[in-house]
Amino acid sequence: MSFVMKDVHIGQLIQEEMNLQGRNVTWLAKGIFCEKSNVYKMFKRKSIDLAQLMKVSEVLNHNFLKDCYEES
Repeated sequence: MSFVMKDVHIGQLIQEEMNLQGRNVTWLAKGIFCEKSNVYKMFKRKSIDLAQLMKVSEVLNHNFLKDCYEES
């Protein structure tokens, strides 16, 4: 089994999911233990650290890894 990374902008995906859930930046920042300014910076990033992505996935209860990779 192998995986191929999709061409996605993870920051945009996180922001879209947060908005779909009716959450705000303050809520997400508290959930991942960072400042609101860092969440806004994260939204602008095409990729983020895996540990941070896992924490965001946990807080938003959404598997972002599944959005980033496809089985080939």
